[in-house]
Amino acid sequence: MRFSVSTIERWYYQARDAARPIVALERKVPRHAGSHPAVTTSVRAAITLLYKQHPTWSYQLHYDNLKALAREDPSLGAVPSYPTVRRYMKDTGMQRQARRRPRAPGEPESSLIEVKQREVRSYEHAYVHGLWHLDFHEGSRKVLLSSGVWRAAFILGVLDDRSRICCHAQWYLAQDTEALVHGFNQAILKRGLPRSAMMDNGSAMSSAEMIQGLKRLSIEQLTTLPYSPEQNGKQESFWGRVEGRLLPMLEGEPQLTLQLLNQATQAWVEEEYHRTVHSEIGETPLARALRGPSVVRPSPSTDELRRAFKAELTRKQRKSDGTISVEGVRFEVPSRYRTLVRCTVRVARWDLSSVDLVDPYTGVHLTTLLPLDKQRNADGLRRALRIAAPRLSTPAPSGIAPRMRELMRDYAATGLPPAYLTQHDEDQEQEDPSP
Repeated sequence: MRFSVSTIERWYYQARDAARPIVALERKVPRHAGSHPAVTTSVRAAITLLYKQHPTWSYQLHYDNLKALAREDPSLGAVPSYPTVRRYMKDTGMQRQARRRPRAPGEPESSLIEVKQREVRSYEHAYVHGLWHLDFHEGSRKVLLSSGVWRAAFILGVLDDRSRICCHAQWYLAQDTEALVHGFNQAILKRGLPRSAMMDNGSAMSSAEMIQGLKRLSIEQLTTLPYSPEQNGKQESFWGRVEGRLLPMLEGEPQLTLQLLNQATQAWVEEEYHRTVHSEIGETPLARALRGPSVVRPSPSTDELRRAFKAELTRKQRKSDGTISVEGVRFEVPSRYRTLVRCTVRVARWDLSSVDLVDPYTGVHLTTLLPLDKQRNADGLRRALRIAAPRLSTPAPSGIAPRMRELMRDYAATGLPPAYLTQHDEDQEQEDPSP
């Protein structure tokens, strides 16, 4: 760069007479800096109104609409240049917001307002298996079924918050409650019981089977705030690894099946992901999981897990044949429970081959109810019912009942005559009139 002699001379005298020469030669901040004098009061009001109504618009779209308003209303005055308007919006906090999912009809806006009023902060749990993340992700590749149909595949990932270890990952053909419970149970069998689990507000995560199952296993359920997918950011980072490393290594396989995809996923998770240094924690997920500290609890048995993730319902027992109806299927109640007026059962709605009869107060499993088999019952064999209580020998009723004797005594004590007229003499037998 070249500077004129007058410029150098001016700089020289400024620095020579100053106590701090470097500060004296620094670029001076204009007095109007940050005040945006070109943006008038009316233009500021118009910009603010546009931003409140459309926070997801781009700066260019705001500027184009601002010029259109100025043409409609001359009192708005001259509109500054686009860089000036954009600079003013940025300096006053009018940042472009991400476009959210459209609000469903009848859905309150309170959830969206609540998210806007809170800060976004990164977090990490202090203990291994203290918090798990659960989420589904639709893969970029489809799988080929035996019927010759290509279907989208969804991977369920269960990640530990502190160690980033993948407790379980498996691909399914649907992201429903059955797949969620199936994958989450495998994560528990592999790693043990966590203390809490974070998930979104999807239909599978908010189902009765999932909510009640977590409660029975003493796992706190934490759901992300509406319109806040960044709360499960660790899951999104894991999906990037899946799409960036796992699926590209299967590009050469033209007939990718669900079984092959799951086999490759298990190998990639155990042999590469768990043994690769994580950029954020500075060590491998496996090493951090082993180093602890851990608050994991022993895993229950498979039967306990299967019975835990079921919805609890109450059904009235039909007295005629001792059956109850669940999801349109009629189940037969053993005769020893025939005295129950209302039966408390637990059912997985995707598996109606059996339901569990439980105690309504303690939740203890009593027996398993099977669907009614009418053809088998047509054999005519019937078991004699056992008497629920011992039959007592009761004497035949004699005389007037105690309550009636009491009423007659009280009525006689009033001194009033009987309030009725006799038709004949009740002391004599009425003679039969001759024909």
